[in-house]
Amino acid sequence: MAAATEALLAVEGLVKRFGGLTATDNVCLDIRKGEIHAIIGPNGAGKTTLVAQLAGEVAPNGGTIRFSGRDVTRLPVDARARLGIARSYQITSVFRAFTALDNVAMAVQATDGHSFRFWRAARNESALRDPARAILERVGLGARTDVRAVNLAHGEQRQLEIAMALATRPSLLLLDEPMAGMGKDESERMTRLLARLKGEETILLVEHDMDVVFALADRITVLVYGRVIASDVPEAIRANPEVRAAYLGEGDA
Repeated sequence: MAAATEALLAVEGLVKRFGGLTATDNVCLDIRKGEIHAIIGPNGAGKTTLVAQLAGEVAPNGGTIRFSGRDVTRLPVDARARLGIARSYQITSVFRAFTALDNVAMAVQATDGHSFRFWRAARNESALRDPARAILERVGLGARTDVRAVNLAHGEQRQLEIAMALATRPSLLLLDEPMAGMGKDESERMTRLLARLKGEETILLVEHDMDVVFALADRITVLVYGRVIASDVPEAIRANPEVRAAYLGEGDA
């Protein structure tokens, strides 16, 4: 296989059960470097459980997860983060009392291996704040650097969360419903941001907005009741009769 198409992340036979419920049912998935790979499916399909397993927050009952050729199936969250897997959540997880710049600078500091307990002394260091400013510009928050996170609009907080993830210099960015709770204008700004990141970052995207998914994704994997029923380019997914019957024909889930 050519280097350009080698899987950065490869999932084989992933199974997760919660009592009698099988949340992921023998899931196989590969994510290639530089692509946006979307995961779609109805509510209860197992999308968030799958992402949690990839991030190391939930241990699978079976199967393997390989990242950059290494078996990471049993590695904890912090170990996977050090290898280059970063995650954002359905609910924002920023430090609301700190400015946007402080939030990203702390992420830069943590990535460089420094403890937050030295933050008071380090918060004015240009080695932290200069890259933080550059990342905020990249996500469209260059004019909001000194605004406390609590005073940012919801969509801006989601942009900030992505900025914090980017500050960790990830090889793979896991985005779990980045448009959740957004209005039309905020969703459009987030879509433009992800379009700018396309090709520069490798992204696994869980998203309910099908217009966004089909506009951004290089490939789409469809989950229904924990099973992968299709994984292909957007045009093939849109035309797939099983996908249309199980999901797309029902509208947004």
